[in-house]
Amino acid sequence: MSANYASGLSEYKNKGTCGTKELIDSDKKLARNTKILAEWIRESKHCVLFCGAGISTAAGIPDFRGPNGIWTLEKRGQKPDESKVKSFDQCIPTFSHRAIITMINKGFVKHVVSQNIDGLFLKADIDRENLSELHGNYFVDECIECHSRFIRNRPSPTMGCKFTGDKCGQCDGLIHDTILDWEQELPDDEFDRAQIESEKCDLAICLGTSLQIEPANLLPLEVLKKSEIQSENTDVYDPNDDRLNKLVIINLQRTKFDRHADLIIHHYVDKVMEIICQQLMIQVGPYESALDPTKSSHDLIPWNRKDFKPTNKSRNESS
Repeated sequence: MSANYASGLSEYKNKGTCGTKELIDSDKKLARNTKILAEWIRESKHCVLFCGAGISTAAGIPDFRGPNGIWTLEKRGQKPDESKVKSFDQCIPTFSHRAIITMINKGFVKHVVSQNIDGLFLKADIDRENLSELHGNYFVDECIECHSRFIRNRPSPTMGCKFTGDKCGQCDGLIHDTILDWEQELPDDEFDRAQIESEKCDLAICLGTSLQIEPANLLPLEVLKKSEIQSENTDVYDPNDDRLNKLVIINLQRTKFDRHADLIIHHYVDKVMEIICQQLMIQVGPYESALDPTKSSHDLIPWNRKDFKPTNKSRNESS
């Protein structure tokens, strides 16, 4: 569970601002802003979603910096009530996870950049090409030799990129978990793909993230660079010009990047996604365990991108 994940991390003092007040938009404001957002999604050529812990709270996984988040409670000298927290193995994808995959399949969303390690996008059967997981996944391991990735049918027994005791089915190399500890470098392939998709992006939507952890929090700002370039090439800068790129933040708390956002929605992510799907006339199906690769009777199923090329050297060694 996320509480055990948090306790398994190394000591680290700078955990960001915790426990700030949550805000809920009025029904009128929510209706107005979701209508605007739905229209932007329709018009977007390359929409990228940037997801944080707030997208998974509806699954029974606590966030970190909310009023009752793990880090917030820690600062108060308290611990989460583990009787109310589900294990990652028990959790199933929320409406938002399923909605996002439906939006991908319908062509509305091109890519998802996730900071979450809960595996819920994987459980919802997302295509490998459409996901960059910056901080790892409890259900995905990697070979230290050829760098092939594998889906586990149970949560990893380790974290911090430690060896799990399993071996690679491709090259017989040792396998380690993919879950990062504090100050461990982001995986090159995941961050590089996230960077590429962020640079292509014309609509960046941040879902349930406080945007405090670098460098993940800087990726959505790539869309602003394109806006600045475009505005420099126009005689008159018009902030309402729909041709400019958009940054949207959907979160219960304020973030330090709010001043840069074209649209801010303060509400629960599931509620926002339900309205957006209605606006886009999208039907979202239920979670199907038969499609969940983490429920397979087979363990360590290969899970690589189409352009993946196995190597016996790390990128740092080969450069």
